[in-house]
Amino acid sequence: MNLRGFNTDPIVRAKSHFLARPERIQTPQIDFESGSRSVTEHCGVIGIYSLKKEPIAERIVKGLAALQHRGQESWGLATPNEPIIKGLGLIGVGAAANARKILRLESNRGIGHIRYSTRGRTNLENAHPLDIHGEFAIAQNGTIANTEDLEPLVKGEFPIIDPNSDTKLAGYRLLQHYRREHDWTRAFTRLAKEISGSYSFVIVTHEGEVLAARDESGFRPLCLGWDEEARTNIVASESCALTALHADLVRDVQPGELVRFNQDGVTVTKFAESPHHHCAFEYTYFAHPSSKIEDHYVYEARRQLGRVLARKYPFKADVVIPVPDSARPAALGYSEESGIPMEEGLMKDRYRRKGSLRSFIEPTDESREEIVREIITIRPVVDGKNVIVVDDSIVRGTSSKNIVRALRDAGAKKVFMVVTYPPIRHPCYMGIDFPTHDELLATKVDGDTMSIPELNAKVGNEIGVDGLGYNDIEGLSKGIGLKQAEMCFACVTGEYLGLKKNPVLRTREEMKA
Repeated sequence: MNLRGFNTDPIVRAKSHFLARPERIQTPQIDFESGSRSVTEHCGVIGIYSLKKEPIAERIVKGLAALQHRGQESWGLATPNEPIIKGLGLIGVGAAANARKILRLESNRGIGHIRYSTRGRTNLENAHPLDIHGEFAIAQNGTIANTEDLEPLVKGEFPIIDPNSDTKLAGYRLLQHYRREHDWTRAFTRLAKEISGSYSFVIVTHEGEVLAARDESGFRPLCLGWDEEARTNIVASESCALTALHADLVRDVQPGELVRFNQDGVTVTKFAESPHHHCAFEYTYFAHPSSKIEDHYVYEARRQLGRVLARKYPFKADVVIPVPDSARPAALGYSEESGIPMEEGLMKDRYRRKGSLRSFIEPTDESREEIVREIITIRPVVDGKNVIVVDDSIVRGTSSKNIVRALRDAGAKKVFMVVTYPPIRHPCYMGIDFPTHDELLATKVDGDTMSIPELNAKVGNEIGVDGLGYNDIEGLSKGIGLKQAEMCFACVTGEYLGLKKNPVLRTREEMKA
């Protein structure tokens, strides 16, 4: 349906004089047909279309910088009639190094991507956006879990496509459907029936349109924005990117919706229906605290989760401290509910090379531990005191062990830990980088049999705390404000309810080949 008459007037009115004729995406300078391996992301995506015909490349860079918390491995942007520009590392450093190329881009529409890999090596070939046969460029946030089903459908026509590149397989399958249907909504309807997994796609086409599609379960977030002054339509993974671009949040892209930006404004159609399974991990860790997702502010959700934990685990202590940075609102909530003062007992050393990065989304154990080592203790806050540490999750346990050891070295008498997310016992195939049972601490010490109180004792002993308190699904749902039936808990329960088929379990070596 076209948004004319819909109650989102700011983007309805975004349609006027523009685009004399469509442009065509040229083949990028980088050879994307030769080396892409297992590209699957939990990342940040953005698409921008200026109705004032103003260049948007700098705005894409600024929006990606606001989404940097979603990925630290690589970045890229695509506009029509220009080679795709991409690089490894952080967007701020990469954009500065490629400033001349970026400033030469004059197109008024384009897409961008920040990568955090759940599959595939960290290299330039795996960076998004990806060129799809010169017809469109595509970037993805999510994981297609059934690449083995897509491969024979695509390789009959495009035999050189790497079967492990899920985004490229999905992109070429979409191209096949579009060539038959000559309609994007019908093409996505066909694609959605064939793929099992999570995706928020952004696409810039050779006809000059920007497209965005969110899977019918809504695993990954995606939202619409409008800048009235610049008369610019924006789609982004999170609303924090809209804030950085001085744009207004219009609404979330609903699961199963296809959004199209062109010279006529915005058109939204529905291509698939399914029960919702929003990722709870977004609220506890991934999303920016300033973002609003599914009408719930991430900051307030984390704060409420801290209150839930304080009622569930009333440890006796002198001070509450957060693990920086995502656990700060939860620590505040715990402090407010318990009456125990909150202080900053752990701080990232932002003056070191990786001081500002996030440990969980680093691609290797070595890089994760390097970041944790650069978290420093504030001795006066913890020395001689009983400390409650608030963290967002325990996945592999590496960070937790190092933090507890550092606090004891700084003089803490007792160390308790509470965790906003329930025990993670199963791999994620919807876009989070824990694809195997072997690397999950809760699974290592338990399997899948212990109750949470039993697991608290076992994992607590493993990481060296005097007391541990995991949240449960009920507490997580209550804190976030979404119904349990609306969220995905596959990593907790092992029930992959939002997928069309159970995923094929792979080793980390297979996932990162």
